[in-house]
Amino acid sequence: MPKSGITDPLHGITLERIVTRLVEHYGWEELGRQINLNCFTSNPSVASSLKFLRKTPWARQKVESLFVNTDWTQDKS
Repeated sequence: MPKSGITDPLHGITLERIVTRLVEHYGWEELGRQINLNCFTSNPSVASSLKFLRKTPWARQKVESLFVNTDWTQDKS
């Protein structure tokens, strides 16, 4: 029996969309400060970040957590 009221905040959102929105919101420099990963601090790109995050579950979890906990009401775009 499904639990009512419990939803996955990331349901239907691709990893590419998550990374893109975080970059739009924070920029690469601040994103690298928020989550210190080489894919965000050294020659960052969405493609290289996705490649790394898809292979590294602990890093992906940090990115998804930041996405869920970001205050989007302050979004620049």
